[in-house]
Amino acid sequence: QPNKAIVGANAFAHESGIHQDGVLKHRETYEIMRAEDVGWNANKLTLGKLSGRNAFRTRLKELGIELETDDLLNVAFAKFKDLADKKSEIFDEDLHALVSDEFVSEAAESFKLVYLQVSSITGEVPHAIITISENSIEKRAEADGGGPVDAAFKAIETIVQSGAELQLYSVNNITSGTDAQGEVTVRLSKGGRIVNGQGADTDIVVASVKAYLNALNKIQSKSERAHPQV
Repeated sequence: QPNKAIVGANAFAHESGIHQDGVLKHRETYEIMRAEDVGWNANKLTLGKLSGRNAFRTRLKELGIELETDDLLNVAFAKFKDLADKKSEIFDEDLHALVSDEFVSEAAESFKLVYLQVSSITGEVPHAIITISENSIEKRAEADGGGPVDAAFKAIETIVQSGAELQLYSVNNITSGTDAQGEVTVRLSKGGRIVNGQGADTDIVVASVKAYLNALNKIQSKSERAHPQV
């Protein structure tokens, strides 16, 4: 098994540009074997809390991801820095999650999460308090549920009253570890339209709410395109 510190040093050197000159220019001087030879992806561990905007943009480009405007890059970088405060190691999968699906600009979002508080105590009914921004107007609601996610979804519906039917709720770990991000997929149907919403966060309830709101935004967007007079 390769020394993780050595492989990590290689990643650090790559990000810092040290490999351009000096002893680290030749991998043989600091690696007894290649990470790829034992099934490791040499670029798996990519960025950390101290990584800057240029390093972030460069890594996205290496992954084949190019955001069209500086505004989108700034939004993605802000999400990256927020994630780096919660998570000690940022992987390629985390970066894909930040910009996955349809990277919706803030102006296109009818519903955005502002505040969420959930309580799940043994012997008591789970309860959620949520504030969302609906077309820039903040609205607050609370609800009980069979679990913290169920309570959060019911609180959202108290506000939006979408009439949508939940068809799928799926959770996947993006990366391993106790501080891993959870990626949630929510499938909603309404009036013959079916949409998938995605959300990612180190807090699975927050990820679930993001996914639900993402799906609602898609339903709202499709409805506006189908009925522009509304």
